[in-house]
Amino acid sequence: MTSQVSSPAEQADEAVVGEQRKAAGAKDVRRLDRVIIRFAGDSGDGMQLTGDRFTSETASFGNDLSTLPNFPAEIRAPAGTLPGVSSFQLHFADHDILTPGDAPNVLVAMNPAALKANIGDLPRGAEVIVNTDEFTKRAMQKVGYDTSPLEDGSLDGYQVHPVPLTTLTVEALKEFDLSRKEAERSKNMFALGLLSWMYHRPTEGTERFLRSKFAKKPDIAAANIAAFRAGWNFGETTEDFAVSYEVAPAATAFPPGVYRNISGNLALSYGLIAASRQADLPLYLGSYPITPASDILHELSKHKNFGVRTFQAEDEIAGIGAALGAAFGGSLAVTTTSGPGVALKSETIGLAVSLELPLLVVDIQRGGPSTGLPTKTEQADLLQAMFGRNGEAPVPIVAPRTPADCFEAALEAARIALTYRTPVFLLSDGYLANGSEPWRIPDLEELPDLRVQFAQGPNHTLDDGSEVFWPYKRDPQTLARPWAIPGTPGLEHRIGGIEKEDGTGNISYAPANHDFMVRTRQAKVDGIEVPDLDVDDPHEANLLVLGWGSTYGPITAAVRRLRRAGESIAQAHLRHLNPFPKNLGAVLERYDKVVIPEMNLGQLATLIRAKYLVDARSYTQVNGMPFKAEQLATALKEAIDG
Repeated sequence: MTSQVSSPAEQADEAVVGEQRKAAGAKDVRRLDRVIIRFAGDSGDGMQLTGDRFTSETASFGNDLSTLPNFPAEIRAPAGTLPGVSSFQLHFADHDILTPGDAPNVLVAMNPAALKANIGDLPRGAEVIVNTDEFTKRAMQKVGYDTSPLEDGSLDGYQVHPVPLTTLTVEALKEFDLSRKEAERSKNMFALGLLSWMYHRPTEGTERFLRSKFAKKPDIAAANIAAFRAGWNFGETTEDFAVSYEVAPAATAFPPGVYRNISGNLALSYGLIAASRQADLPLYLGSYPITPASDILHELSKHKNFGVRTFQAEDEIAGIGAALGAAFGGSLAVTTTSGPGVALKSETIGLAVSLELPLLVVDIQRGGPSTGLPTKTEQADLLQAMFGRNGEAPVPIVAPRTPADCFEAALEAARIALTYRTPVFLLSDGYLANGSEPWRIPDLEELPDLRVQFAQGPNHTLDDGSEVFWPYKRDPQTLARPWAIPGTPGLEHRIGGIEKEDGTGNISYAPANHDFMVRTRQAKVDGIEVPDLDVDDPHEANLLVLGWGSTYGPITAAVRRLRRAGESIAQAHLRHLNPFPKNLGAVLERYDKVVIPEMNLGQLATLIRAKYLVDARSYTQVNGMPFKAEQLATALKEAIDG
């Protein structure tokens, strides 16, 4: 869904309409600058769909937003249990925001398990909308409630709205030829309608979506729309909801342009397509489904019209093998996976290093080790990306910082791979992949030119004057070898995993040649041109907080809080993790203290300490969830004072 940023005149018109609407109704309308809502229920209650629809309408309205989907790894986790709770958190505002929020202002709890799993995150005074129909004695006992929390006073510190969502939904759909069980499935749409009324969200897009989603089942589409409208009308008419809220569009937070809400995996997919078009190369994805990377395979499979070929292989090894073959054949080749898949792909990544072919290895990190936490986030594959291959096999590493930034990171990874003829790691994670935010759709002229020249003929003259093709004769600037497409007359050459002779590419076991080739491949990566590191330091602080990847949002939010409180603190964020920006050492030397927050046990800190001999302090978390801004602000304040 796209939206155009409103002009000041249009915003004024919207304000007039809002005032007229207030005057027409008896209920109070309060204006807020931001809201954090969390939908929670069983993994089969449609909480992700509900949150996604609310997010889409919020994006079309023009708010800045950030989301945090959180769901079990099981396809259908045990109903009514704490491990089976699925939630979707949305933070939206009339100004620039960076995170899904620390604590929800509103919790929609579809059952006792959802309430118990999430109530601890709410501040006192928060609103709690509870589906009272599900608070049966058996359901409450299943999660350890001896008495009903709706009656024992344990929720007295919150604004509780008891709503019989299931009963109201079934009643609203009694005119449809549906069983009670079928009608109950629409209770998430009733809840969505209620929240849409409560926060003045547009409704047309959701109704259009439901008609499209259930186009082959018009009765189901009509029933869901009816439930959605019933929820809206319930909010409008019930006395329990005496107040609704408005959050104005965040027009001043963004440059003018056309925006859409986008998730990290979708942005990454679009970035890969854009890179292939800018390189004038077909895009080939060799992949095996794995959470949380599978959505990239799903999305790219829809775009054959852009020259995209997707291959769902039988396993991870076959996926990257096919991708490397496509790179040899002249495609922009990609393989997508998560941490366990990277382990399986490691030998072929080493082969790509040896063959010196462009290949994008996209790792959407999740909790590990082994199978670990498939649906939770972590950024603990950095050292695996750096060193997880036999021998000296250096690979460049790029990491996006936000969901929308995954688009730019894909373009940058492609630039490096194509220019330097090397595999490149792109390290995203589950938080970025599933989260979403507004993204300004770029103009074509803003995209980089990624076109490459394939080898066309001989490139070396022998002592006898004959001209030959040497597959490992290098560009003196980039140290990249020529990219020779199979079938080009005169450019036949040997490939394989055994060490190559410099220049000729013939098999070589010579010690001196191996030493030279190892050092040359390392020099090629070390010499990759990357931008200098930008430092945000308005007051010449003593402490620098250095981050990478998805910690950008929480770190920046924490830094803003500290600066508002009068603290002096500097911030820098790394996109390029191998090679590091050339000015990183000089930046680190300027500060007495360096703190590196990471969702691992200190992997970047280990690299920084080893390379620059800086006493960088780690602040780490590995609980499967992103940092909270307040948590980081507290830790950074202690570092400033310590």
